Amino acid sequence: MSDTTSLRPSSDVAFSPAVKNVQARRGSRQAYAKKEEKGGFRTRVTPDLAEFLALATSFYLATASADGQPYVQHRGGPPGFLVIIDERTLAFADFRGNRQYITTGNLSENPRAQIFVMDYGSRHRVKIWGRARVVEDDAGLIARLFPAGYDARVEQALVFEIDAWDSNCQQHIPQMFKAEDVAGTIQQFQARVRELDTENAALKARIKALETITPSGGM
Repeated sequence: MSDTTSLRPSSDVAFSPAVKNVQARRGSRQAYAKKEEKGGFRTRVTPDLAEFLALATSFYLATASADGQPYVQHRGGPPGFLVIIDERTLAFADFRGNRQYITTGNLSENPRAQIFVMDYGSRHRVKIWGRARVVEDDAGLIARLFPAGYDARVEQALVFEIDAWDSNCQQHIPQMFKAEDVAGTIQQFQARVRELDTENAALKARIKALETITPSGGM
């Protein structure tokens, strides 16, 4: 049974009539129609999604102005900075940036938004549609969302109500790893090379010592 609460499939948040027309023309409509019969996209945070979001250190937030001008903004922080409030709500502390306030302005007149989370290491991406709002006057919420020990200045909080979410296949996603993870692996290899160099030097010294005490010729 689907977790959607609407008579319309939750995937309609992305599949407008124009999109469905293109799908029909290009041969994918039938497959998506079968998913729509089951409710469409998922609408609540599942354990798998919760685990994925808990590890995220980066995501993109898409908004649009009232007249439809789109804008995508990057948001980053330590693992867990994108907080799950409940199964239909996410939130995060909004750190001070270049102070253009495009996202804040857009949300003041158009709450529709999307969160796009990409994990390049595992080549996994998740799209979350919903409605976002800015919270400026809730010190308790902002304190709850601020990552302990993180070097940043918080201006406000953003609360995101989930309408639907979906994940994509790995196709065409370049695999990339975090610099700190690669650095740790390199350090391990370097430590092992030093161990092998030490063992090699010791073996060479033993061989040289044996050559010194062993006659090189026969009787």
